[in-house]
Amino acid sequence: MTKTVPGVPRWANLAAHATLLTTLPSGLWRIAMGLGIPVGFTAQGLTEFGIPGWGTAYVFGLSLLAETLAFLTLGLVRPWGEVWPRWIPVLRGRRVPPLVAIALAAAGAIALTVLSVQALFGWNEAGSSMSPGSWEDSPVYGIVMAVCYAPLLLWGPLLAVVTVHYARRRLSGERPQHALEPLGGRA
Repeated sequence: MTKTVPGVPRWANLAAHATLLTTLPSGLWRIAMGLGIPVGFTAQGLTEFGIPGWGTAYVFGLSLLAETLAFLTLGLVRPWGEVWPRWIPVLRGRRVPPLVAIALAAAGAIALTVLSVQALFGWNEAGSSMSPGSWEDSPVYGIVMAVCYAPLLLWGPLLAVVTVHYARRRLSGERPQHALEPLGGRA
């Protein structure tokens, strides 16, 4: 496992790791849904989502995509966010262009923040397009779903603060005192 880049403060490292935790509860909720575990939808509701079937692949894929994107935040505090790892052909061992990483991370932070705020304000209407009988009558399921999705509100802001720190550190003009090399040694 790679270490945090020297000079990265503890708060930035913790914020980067926290992004992984913001996507985990909703991902687990979707995986449970894809497996047919009761998460609030009736058999009719699961059928509307294509579960079992293409809907299962969709919710599994969405969970994997979200966790992968959250994992990329670690690159803002780890060596592989400054030097391409050796397993990446052509780029291995070269420095990661800071402006590319910053632009992509900043765009992601803005998009995630906007999407999560929109979802927050549209939460009550989320199931309005589903037919009657698709959702269990118990309010417990809605509470569990809300608790699982609430951490996503933090994903964008956490990514934003880690991105700002990365930008300040990489664009400061100071050369780091450490020698970065690709994961696994020299290319």
